[in-house]
Amino acid sequence: MADDLVLDPDIRVWVFVPIIIITFLVGIVRHYVSILLSTQKKVELLQVQDSQAMIRARVLRENGKYLPEQSFLMRRHFFNDEDTGYFKTQKRQAPAQNPMSDPNMVTEMLKGNVTNVLPMILIGGWINWTFSGFVCSKVPFPLTLRFKPMLQRGVELQTLDASWVSSASWYFLNVFGLRSIYTLVLGENNAADQSRVMQDQMSGAAMAMPQDPKAAFKAEWEALEVAKHSWVLKNADKKLIGAFQPENGDAHHQGKSQHAKNGASSAPSS
Repeated sequence: MADDLVLDPDIRVWVFVPIIIITFLVGIVRHYVSILLSTQKKVELLQVQDSQAMIRARVLRENGKYLPEQSFLMRRHFFNDEDTGYFKTQKRQAPAQNPMSDPNMVTEMLKGNVTNVLPMILIGGWINWTFSGFVCSKVPFPLTLRFKPMLQRGVELQTLDASWVSSASWYFLNVFGLRSIYTLVLGENNAADQSRVMQDQMSGAAMAMPQDPKAAFKAEWEALEVAKHSWVLKNADKKLIGAFQPENGDAHHQGKSQHAKNGASSAPSS
């Protein structure tokens, strides 16, 4: 049956191409709806202050060798002094153990479901109902029977070759396969790419637990406390001057050569 199967040319016009156009336009609409629903995340002043202090302390540990010892100790005293040090005097409250209790996070998750999951379910169900039972394409290489449930959703034919693609499966292939087109039309960071949105949601869920500033301060204080200063620019001026001074033998040889040249130039010509 698979060898004798011939597709009607109207399937290309009324099934194959419309699914591509619908999927593309839905992605464009989802991108602009996400822009309309997106809100600027408020950044607390204390968070910026603490993050900058952590960066400065790390830079001091890594590049303190380029500072004189007194300058390095003064900067370390600013962070690590027992009475006035930044890491000792700044007291921060521990973040909430359950990030789901934050109403802002719940709102962001709801917006993500409305703009990403819900349209895919609705449009996928409508396409599966409207174009149910259509075989609209065939991949140009043979596949095993394990690909039949993925490529022939909605077509229950045991004798059909696994290389044929049903209309419902063609829709899901377009949902995750139009990344390059969306990047070309909407730019690199767009909300139409379903696969990138799912990756962002998974990474956001993995990093949902906020960092404890108290523990971060303690770790950076310990790292800065045990840091040893070794000034790499010691005697750098003498080394630099010595690199441009000729050695005694070279200077003597250059003097003799110059003297011989002057003597030859002053000799009378015959």
